Amino acid sequence: MMTKNVMIVGVGGQGSLLASKLLGHLLLEQGYDVKVSEVHGMSQRGGSVVTYVRFGDAVYSPIIDRGEADFIVSFEKLEAARWMEYLKPGGRVIVNTQEIDPMPVITGAAQYPADLVEKMRALGAQVDDMDALSLAVQAGSPKAVNLVLMGRLSRYFEDIPEQAWQDAITACVPPKFLELNRKAFALGRAE
Repeated sequence: MMTKNVMIVGVGGQGSLLASKLLGHLLLEQGYDVKVSEVHGMSQRGGSVVTYVRFGDAVYSPIIDRGEADFIVSFEKLEAARWMEYLKPGGRVIVNTQEIDPMPVITGAAQYPADLVEKMRALGAQVDDMDALSLAVQAGSPKAVNLVLMGRLSRYFEDIPEQAWQDAITACVPPKFLELNRKAFALGRAE
């Protein structure tokens, strides 16, 4: 199998690291060679966070270069737009439609860009946009956006059974949050 590349992008504190841990665990359990690399910006201050997950028969580097990502899973619209140059032609963007103002917008030095989803589609990306925040709240916590997005991603991994995703959730999520996260995953998968 050729190496597949998934970028998980978001803002610090949104749970992107748990999402990448879950995805890495799932793929290892499926027998793939997996490399995960985390790049933290000013993550503790709401800055950009990106995680690379690469998997296949033999993966030699954890880094995804421009034009190589099969999937970009984004916790926020502006972060999806920021990383678009990494998407390969025909690649897919799964994006939470939530808008989190970066510092220049907060300070009034800039405006949040309009029509980002439409602009991504105009670049040729297959964009699967969803209100993951509302689904996370429906599941019981706004912090469950990460599992909603993993649920949506699971729909594109047809050869991996849902039970394998459930097993990965059990392995990666603390028991007291398991039911909430399972519900968030199911909502994202079904939406």
